[in-house]
Amino acid sequence: MTALSTAAPWLLCPVCGHSLVLADRTLHCADHHSFDVARQGYVNLLGRAAPANADTADMVAARDRFLSAGHYAPITAAVLAALPMANRLLEVGAGTGHHLAEVLDRLADAVGVAADVSVPACRRAAKAHPRMASVVADTWSGLPLADNSVDAVLCIFAPRNPAEFARVLRPGGRAVVVMPAPDHLRELRRTHGLLGVGDDKLERLAASSHGHLEHVASTDVAYDAALTGAEVADLIGMGPNAFHSRRPGGDADTPPATVRVSVTCAVLQAPAAP
Repeated sequence: MTALSTAAPWLLCPVCGHSLVLADRTLHCADHHSFDVARQGYVNLLGRAAPANADTADMVAARDRFLSAGHYAPITAAVLAALPMANRLLEVGAGTGHHLAEVLDRLADAVGVAADVSVPACRRAAKAHPRMASVVADTWSGLPLADNSVDAVLCIFAPRNPAEFARVLRPGGRAVVVMPAPDHLRELRRTHGLLGVGDDKLERLAASSHGHLEHVASTDVAYDAALTGAEVADLIGMGPNAFHSRRPGGDADTPPATVRVSVTCAVLQAPAAP
């Protein structure tokens, strides 16, 4: 509850948009809308049922196993290198909160909010770090955070809404966006029928950010990861490919593989104060 107590002043009521106050285990606004904090520590500010494509409990468990094994540690390191000094952080599409927890470990005074549309993900993120609050929210429909309330936004393999990122960022704050490159997981795309990756993601990000955020830098991160069969199954099963793969994650017959990890880490900056 400590992290949620700290982050509560950043949060907004999803019904009326007024500020929220935490009392006991309930967030409430001046219009008497209230939202109970679940016993696991997260709060649901989605205001509706989660969409059908929200991560399931099995997907979240697969992600936790895979990320905990350290296979994406170089990606987290690139995110850390791109961050400014920050006391207030938001990760959208945070899943288990793994990346945000790693960042908070290295920023001793920072507090973070992990936002995800999946209740199972937020349930797990609530336990990921003592300085992380966990909130069920949808990046597309509007984040329940106040204007200019955070220093940095992390968006790692997650939906991007540059207009919302710009709104919640303080003047001069940064959004760090990690996107797959065309050759990301290329071996698994061939053998398991995974979703394709467009070759113009950075251009589309810059176009969608125009008028909201300025693209200031990009770093490519690429390496080969040797995975066991179980880790390959978890990698397939932890994200959208769980709904599309010819061989769903968890198949006991999944063979081991050396897999190309290839991403772009883009840094976007909010306009400075006038």
